[in-house]
Amino acid sequence: MAHRSAGTLSLPWSQTSQRTGKQRVVADHALLAVTMILALVGLVMVFSASAIVAGNRFQDPGFFLKRQVAWLGVGFLLMQLTSRIDYTLWKKLSIPMLACMLLLLVMVLVPSLGVAAKGARRWLPMGLFSVQPAEMVKLVAVIYMAAYLTRKGDKITLFREGLLPALIVMGLLSGLVLLEPDLGTVVVLGLVTVGMCFLAGARVSHLLALGLCAIPVVLALVLGSSYRRQRLMTFLAPWKDASDAGFQITQSFLAFGSGGPFGVGLGEGKQKLYFLPEAHTDFVLALVGEELGFIGTAIVILLFVFFVWRGFQIAARARVPFGRYLGMGITLLIGGQALVNAGVVTGLLPTKGLTLPFVSYGGSSLVVSLIGVGILLSISRDRHAGGPRGGRGGLDHE
Repeated sequence: MAHRSAGTLSLPWSQTSQRTGKQRVVADHALLAVTMILALVGLVMVFSASAIVAGNRFQDPGFFLKRQVAWLGVGFLLMQLTSRIDYTLWKKLSIPMLACMLLLLVMVLVPSLGVAAKGARRWLPMGLFSVQPAEMVKLVAVIYMAAYLTRKGDKITLFREGLLPALIVMGLLSGLVLLEPDLGTVVVLGLVTVGMCFLAGARVSHLLALGLCAIPVVLALVLGSSYRRQRLMTFLAPWKDASDAGFQITQSFLAFGSGGPFGVGLGEGKQKLYFLPEAHTDFVLALVGEELGFIGTAIVILLFVFFVWRGFQIAARARVPFGRYLGMGITLLIGGQALVNAGVVTGLLPTKGLTLPFVSYGGSSLVVSLIGVGILLSISRDRHAGGPRGGRGGLDHE
């Protein structure tokens, strides 16, 4: 195996021979199965969490469920479509899509165009429904980074020619998202960008320096905003103001505590009765913990672990570098967001407005996640034509 200079990462596929031939195979059934299971779990938990609230507010207990089913249907159709499109097409479209996302992010900030709710301006009305551009930005950013890393190749080890241009583009996207404001999405974008650069072979010293430079910026953003500062204080001492600032996270703790090992039973949870805010969106995992217990929560987490493992397997087998970077990026995006959401609802991270992929209520998040899965399935169809799949540690073996 060819070794790079000190401070860089040797890629697990560097031993794989470069082949121009390709072999069309069936899509990865394991990835599709785990996605469908998570989506079905989401439907059940969204209905359980929202039925009473929807009945009182809209006189229809299935109000949120019907919309989630509709979005799920749209998402699965788009997933099937993208799974049959040659994923290399996204490399050609990366710049136009990036420009489109920049335009949508600007449109959201225009008062006459963007829709404000709960102190944030994140939605664009599209007739009967609204879309959240920040959700689409995450996937487009991954596509752009995959195309960029493919073009740069070994130059990613250089800061000025390799890392800096990508950081400028990601910084511009993050700045627009911060104006909404949406710090959670910016955190996910940052984690995915750094993760993709690391796996592409960027120098660890450059990434560490970048992390050190980001710390004062994040502190300034948090301490310079009253509600973010309050969230940080609540995170450090949630029980100090359990009836006000710490209400949501302490109710989440109570939900997990009430569930015990096996839960109180599906549909029998009490925290969704106006105690736990956003029980069907950001904090749906807390309701899983209450109604299905530690066992149910562990199963959901393990499903995401399996998704990430399978996603990286698919990426490692891709025919061309763009497919490898794209597969890694989508896997990092979905797995990273699930990790951050789990950290928030369990009190390990400050509260952020991030959904649990496939499970939480939310059309934009669900559809974008399923499109990402479709791209992964497309990558899984296109593998090296025979020969050894020599990844590090047997990564490429079934």
